[in-house]
Amino acid sequence: MKKIVAKIKKKEHREIKIESDFIKLDSFLKLCNAVMTGGHAKIVIQEGEVKVNGEVCTARGRKIKVGDNIEFDNIIYEVI
Repeated sequence: MKKIVAKIKKKEHREIKIESDFIKLDSFLKLCNAVMTGGHAKIVIQEGEVKVNGEVCTARGRKIKVGDNIEFDNIIYEVI
């Protein structure tokens, strides 16, 4: 019997500084170069590919504040 081994890719962590009290999720993804355009951000958010503080978020207008963690494409962005 053949043994199945799964490799789990370690998540990368990046710190992203924002200058205002908050930023909308779609704009945040563009700011940190996680997506190329606002349209791309809209799609990945609506498809449930983005987590905010560990929970899937499908609201592209969600306010992101200092201390939040956004996860997308195996990268965790910490807002500072």
